[in-house]
Amino acid sequence: MKKNLLLLLTAAAVLTGPVSAQNPPATDRPNNNAVNSSGQNNSDKPVSGANSFTEGQAKSRIEEAGYTNVTSVKKDDNGVWRAKASKGGTSTDVSLDFQGNVNASK
Repeated sequence: MKKNLLLLLTAAAVLTGPVSAQNPPATDRPNNNAVNSSGQNNSDKPVSGANSFTEGQAKSRIEEAGYTNVTSVKKDDNGVWRAKASKGGTSTDVSLDFQGNVNASK
């Protein structure tokens, strides 16, 4: 009986551990780069990753960034949406990554 009680208490102590060993809370925006904040880009180039935007959402996001005549919208092998678009009278290639960053090709 004493052996079982000792085993139980030891297991409980191991499972609960010291309070200081707990994980710190998640960082809130804007330091959380997985979340695009305040309509600003987190990166000046497209970030590869699983992209959940649909083609229509990708086109809308690019238009919201000030581009017009958005055509040829296609997702590449890195999960980045690529398109042709115009801004300020100039036609350019643009991208939209999984974080919502819209960038013109350089």
